Amino acid sequence: MLYVTVLIVVNEGKEALCNTYETAVLPIIQKHDGKLIYRIQPKKEDFITCEGERPYEIHFMSFPTHNHLNNFIKDDERTQFIALKKEAIKTSFIVKGDPL
Repeated sequence: MLYVTVLIVVNEGKEALCNTYETAVLPIIQKHDGKLIYRIQPKKEDFITCEGERPYEIHFMSFPTHNHLNNFIKDDERTQFIALKKEAIKTSFIVKGDPL
């Protein structure tokens, strides 16, 4: 099992567009046997420490293997929305890990 945490920094004023993008692409995770365990939009006051830009949204997901994750990332249905992603999302930081 592979666990993936994604921290998403949104372009200023593009929060609604980011939500539209995420609503379109997150269901595709299931097509690749993945699970969206948490989708969090923390408030500024929720951060105790924040080095760098504060993420607008945090996802915690799981996939059976790295291959499943890669197939999700390359999925044709998901890549249809790449222009929307580029407009809405400034950067994303992905952390991959295995269960201990």
